[in-house]
Amino acid sequence: MNDIRRTILWVIFGFSMVLLWDQWQVFNGQKPTFFPGATSAVTAPDSTPVAKTGAVSSVPSASATPAAASIGVAAVPGGAPAAAMPAVREQVVINTDLLELTFDTEGGTLVHSSFKKFRNAAENADGFVLFDQSPERVYLAQTGLIAGTAGSAFPTHQTMMTAVPGERTLQSGQNQLELRFESQEVGGVKLIKTYTFKRGVYQVTVRHEVLNVGTTPVSPQLYLQLVRDGNAPPGGSSFYSTFTGPAVYTEAKKYQKVDFKNIESNKVDVEKVATNGYVAMVQHYFASAWILGDGIQRDLFTRKVDNNLYAVGMITPFESIAPGQSKQIDVKFFAGPQQEKILETISPGLELVKDYGWLTILAKPLYWLLDKLHTVIQNWGWSIMALVLLLKIAFYWLNAKAYSSMAKMKAINPKIMEMRERLKDKPQEMQQAMMKMYKDEKVNPMGGCFPIMIQIPVFIALYWVLLSSVEMRNAPWILWITDLSAKDPLFILPVVMTLTTLLQTALNPAPPDPMQAKLMWIMPLAFSVMFFTFPAGLVLYWITNNILSIAQQWMINTRMGVPPQFNLPKFK
Repeated sequence: MNDIRRTILWVIFGFSMVLLWDQWQVFNGQKPTFFPGATSAVTAPDSTPVAKTGAVSSVPSASATPAAASIGVAAVPGGAPAAAMPAVREQVVINTDLLELTFDTEGGTLVHSSFKKFRNAAENADGFVLFDQSPERVYLAQTGLIAGTAGSAFPTHQTMMTAVPGERTLQSGQNQLELRFESQEVGGVKLIKTYTFKRGVYQVTVRHEVLNVGTTPVSPQLYLQLVRDGNAPPGGSSFYSTFTGPAVYTEAKKYQKVDFKNIESNKVDVEKVATNGYVAMVQHYFASAWILGDGIQRDLFTRKVDNNLYAVGMITPFESIAPGQSKQIDVKFFAGPQQEKILETISPGLELVKDYGWLTILAKPLYWLLDKLHTVIQNWGWSIMALVLLLKIAFYWLNAKAYSSMAKMKAINPKIMEMRERLKDKPQEMQQAMMKMYKDEKVNPMGGCFPIMIQIPVFIALYWVLLSSVEMRNAPWILWITDLSAKDPLFILPVVMTLTTLLQTALNPAPPDPMQAKLMWIMPLAFSVMFFTFPAGLVLYWITNNILSIAQQWMINTRMGVPPQFNLPKFK
């Protein structure tokens, strides 16, 4: 009976792992891996303009104008018509020490970004591209004005603007660079956007200055939005998923991810009105965000704006502007890698775009320790191995207890096998005899499992630290491993990982039940297959853990007088 229970527990454990993995895919905004459901039909977005009176209190609807559709951009929030477009349209390229940014004079919109410090592995080229406007993908940062009353029209992201002449490259010894756009007059209003870039940071300050050149007071509202297609970034894996999509942060509801499919089905439950926080667009390793200062009223929205385009943004009102007067709002814009220490300095909660999920409370201190080790070692591969070594030292006595229990089981295993053979036709008597033997020998059959189960959350948290940390991107270890975030090109590490996993399994006492013995070999082999597509850093961490576990188990067995022996599988 005890063997049957253990077999059932193994089956339940394996099936639970499959279900857990499948739900983790769903949690991260991906389609289920093992149990994909039917794909729901995509409905067309509502194109009815929403009239605004005073402060905005509802999500702006899409206005899918032909012009918007033709260039692949979001429609103007609130449905305000775009101004007449002059024949001349150009793009302005800004270069800093970290960024190459391309802006379109239509709306002063950011249409392309390249991060000079990060290689684009998918395209095998220098400069990772995040923002883009091409047939393959759309990812834009847009801002503009909408009116507080229906029928009014102000400069939007579809209004032509003029780029004021000036320096376009951050020169050596220069710490700051400005790019200024001035719009046409629309509705008695001119909009001036001034982007300020600084050396050594991915954060940009964007000043929106509104000039009332008309004859009556105006009360425009500023909108800030990030627009991108719903496709997953290139270079992903079918064996693990990371979240891609909008996110909203407020002090009230904290960090909330929004699935694209929930935007389509209008099932988004985020804070609609706040005086703090940010809106962001997140993907593996990189993110962008619009950040308003605390205390400024803003309305938050997510919406579908085109066939496969989604937007997340915020709207904040200007106070009434008298004729001949001007007012301004400064906004922070971030586009860059999810480097935790940098994100923490930009805005409260921005570091949460680097998402560790439900194990954040364990993952953050693990990342902190890994970062400290890297400060000393200066190599992320060796730092990973050092961190695993420290964790094994911290859990030494728990592991010792588990391996001691396994050693006792191995010592009495010949007696158990002999008794099973002798009493195989008397299952009840065999069960009673086994329980008596366990009691006499002071052996707990499950004693090796509990200490290991306690450590599982820590090692899962470390898994997500390594998977989420952009520092692993393009980080070399030794010889052929030149990128710890990519799979081993020669598959040497996955093979070593598989061999060490099988060796560890062979050192464990063979379960008396034949079915359970087979499961002990099949499950490690099945899970090892996934590691052939995993990032090299993750595989290195697992290998290190396996080798240290084998060494400790070998030492404890020898000390207890139980010679290490290999229990090979029998699949008859």
